[in-house]
Amino acid sequence: MARVYLSLGSNIERERHILAALDALAERFGPLQLSSVYESQAIGFDGDPFLNMVVGVDTDLTVGLLSNYLKSLEDLHGRRRDCPRYSGRTLDIDILTYDQCIGVVDGVTLPRGEILENAFVLWPLAELAPNEQHPQVGQSYGHLWQRYDRHAQKLWPVSFVWKGSELSRMSPDRVEGL
Repeated sequence: MARVYLSLGSNIERERHILAALDALAERFGPLQLSSVYESQAIGFDGDPFLNMVVGVDTDLTVGLLSNYLKSLEDLHGRRRDCPRYSGRTLDIDILTYDQCIGVVDGVTLPRGEILENAFVLWPLAELAPNEQHPQVGQSYGHLWQRYDRHAQKLWPVSFVWKGSELSRMSPDRVEGL
């Protein structure tokens, strides 16, 4: 079984699509490890704010099969693939890491570059796996988040309920395990 971290995002009917994705992922993979949910401004285009989070799953799917499953899940929820790269999304699910894989595997670049570039990926990943190390840079996600320029992107935790439980809310200065 591989430990995989996924990034989920939506800025079109955000709550509905994030909830549906969590339900589908739990049905397919069993218990999920969940970060808090964060709201962030759209990056690269003018658009409605996004909801973002990171989900940890264990899977026996290969990277290619997992990628295909995630794309079909996005498509099921109205993901348009004929739009510009930087545009609104009903549902966006990206493979951030697959165990400690590095490089292009089944057409997927691992680890995903956004981990080091975007607060909406790094903060929830640091919350979820603060002591795990980035496969390429060899530093923990918690350490990378501590060193991240927090003024580069606006991001804040929001209240979000899934299956009757509120996902925790954290301050940007506190990451468990640090």
